[in-house]
Amino acid sequence: MSSVPQNQLKKRLKIVLKLLLLLYVLVGASLYFLQEKMLFLPTSLAQDYQYEFKYPFEELFLKTAEDVSINAVHFKTENPKGVILYFHGNAGDLSRWGNIGEHFVSLNYDVFIMDYRTYGKSTGRLHEEGFYNDAEFCYNYLLKSYSEEEILVYGRSLGTAIATYLASRHEPRQLILETPYYSIIDVAKNRFPVFPVTALLKYEFPSNEFISNVNCPITMFHGTDDSIIPYSSAQKLKSVAPQNNTSFITIDDGNHNNLMNFEAYREGILSLLR
Repeated sequence: MSSVPQNQLKKRLKIVLKLLLLLYVLVGASLYFLQEKMLFLPTSLAQDYQYEFKYPFEELFLKTAEDVSINAVHFKTENPKGVILYFHGNAGDLSRWGNIGEHFVSLNYDVFIMDYRTYGKSTGRLHEEGFYNDAEFCYNYLLKSYSEEEILVYGRSLGTAIATYLASRHEPRQLILETPYYSIIDVAKNRFPVFPVTALLKYEFPSNEFISNVNCPITMFHGTDDSIIPYSSAQKLKSVAPQNNTSFITIDDGNHNNLMNFEAYREGILSLLR
């Protein structure tokens, strides 16, 4: 049985290396050019879509900039304990997130949830500064009816950085973070460790930079089995948060989308919202 000549082996190795290099370049190019499609997963709603929820609510269209219209729902209860300004995750729209927000309405809180640009009925161009500007507009909208002591800022997943940004600029009663992350770049490094993600990503959402300026009590919830945002990224965020006012609640075996099913989460929320 004859062996493969040395020069033929070298040619095969060159071909394999070229293919690997091509694959590396293609994945890297996808990270750069398709990052918005990977990071944001909006679903759209017709402008005349009618929301149906169990609790009374007001639908709003807020013109946060000349070319931006933010759709939001504002649940209102009698004699509320406060209002929760809720920033949702990166997928879906208000028809889904409104149902999730109703859990907090059942605890006798008003709840305000906005859809990000391009989500649901909201319009406008996606860019990071736009997320912060729209959130700031919503916070100031609530200040017309509530004092800061009555406002609790809640962020879930993608929304945790936006919530942290707001809390770093204001003095709400509480900041609650469900499945938070150190930064989007940190999450991307975990998922794509061999790529220069810092240079490739246009979005940063640096929760780590915002959180050091938060003065109100901070509570983080994170599951140990989260395959979307690593538990380690949340722990890393906790390490740079103000230690005297930050609590971290670990949900053993919890993943990214099921923390509400765990007693540790439910008890933690009830304790915060009593």
